[in-house]
Amino acid sequence: MSGFVSFVSSGPGDPELLTLKAVNRLEQADAVLFDDLASGPILAHARDGADMVGVGKRAGRASPRQDHVSRLLVDYARSGARVVRLKSGDCGLFGRLEEEIAALRAAGINYEIIPGVTSAMAAAAAAGIPLTRRLTARRVQFVTGHDVTGALPEDLNLAALADPAATTVVFMGKRTFAELAGRLQRAGLPPETPSLLAESVSTPAQKLVRGTLATMTDLISTEAADGPALILIGPLAEGS
Repeated sequence: MSGFVSFVSSGPGDPELLTLKAVNRLEQADAVLFDDLASGPILAHARDGADMVGVGKRAGRASPRQDHVSRLLVDYARSGARVVRLKSGDCGLFGRLEEEIAALRAAGINYEIIPGVTSAMAAAAAAGIPLTRRLTARRVQFVTGHDVTGALPEDLNLAALADPAATTVVFMGKRTFAELAGRLQRAGLPPETPSLLAESVSTPAQKLVRGTLATMTDLISTEAADGPALILIGPLAEGS
């Protein structure tokens, strides 16, 4: 027997931001393998009797190995199960989707990818700002704030990230933001560039903190909690 895997994007946390297709797959699933950030009230859409397996990874915490997660997907699907792999935000952004797809392809298992609301879009909406504007914010770029070791990646394109006419969204960047801000300023991005810390977006714990490239490091140390966060940098981060 061979089952089927649906990679389902859970959005940033608010269950009302799930797509209709995401809810449908959760209601039909025999097994749901979910991330820490894709749990809570979202899991209420899973049908009674489905196997619920937490496989989330959080920085600084004990987490299942990626090869173990991939093996679980394959084993469930080989038993004939309809499997949902529930990922936070949009599953195609910084979620190690490609590694899990590779495991399914190697095992000859079919799958689908269901897109969702990215936390970047939800953060901008919560702050009441767009991510683009003609002439002053003509480009949006998403970047991760850490590599596989937890450090700021060494191969960042600083010329692109220091573009004053771009909106830059830094995922998982609280711990490394001080170093990133220093690099960006040395690359020419003005220290007064507006910046926004958006934490636990779309959940009851949501927190938005506005500052500048120069002040955001101190704001992170004094204002941030331990929730998942994004940092938006660019002309629109100041808001109205």
